[in-house]
Amino acid sequence: MTVADPIADMLTRIRNASDKLHADVAMPHSKMKEAIARILEAEGYIEGFEVIPNDPQPVLRIRLKYQGERSRAKRVITRIRLVSRSSRRVYAGKERIPRPLRGLGISIVSTSQGIFSGKEAMARGIGGEVICEVW
Repeated sequence: MTVADPIADMLTRIRNASDKLHADVAMPHSKMKEAIARILEAEGYIEGFEVIPNDPQPVLRIRLKYQGERSRAKRVITRIRLVSRSSRRVYAGKERIPRPLRGLGISIVSTSQGIFSGKEAMARGIGGEVICEVW
């Protein structure tokens, strides 16, 4: 099955699995999805991820993170929102990168030097396409 926007599909899978308190979620692998998962892991929003070799395409499995015991668990990712869509690209300069919840959340930015969190892109002094916001 071909997906029109694979990043939107990834974020929707994470959101749905998190809402249902699933331990992990799997999706087709791509380098961009892996870079987003790496940022989510570094910022503490997921426990981890792994790339599973598979024919014809590898699978990206993300282990979701919760606070508390399973019966009363609180989601670490309370909201994950796609900003830039295929029909409407959103770009931000280095001084205009969004800071969700006044810095409590993160934005993920695709730049000419790679994919970074908004904080790291500002520290490097580069802007780019705002992919999503997480809090």
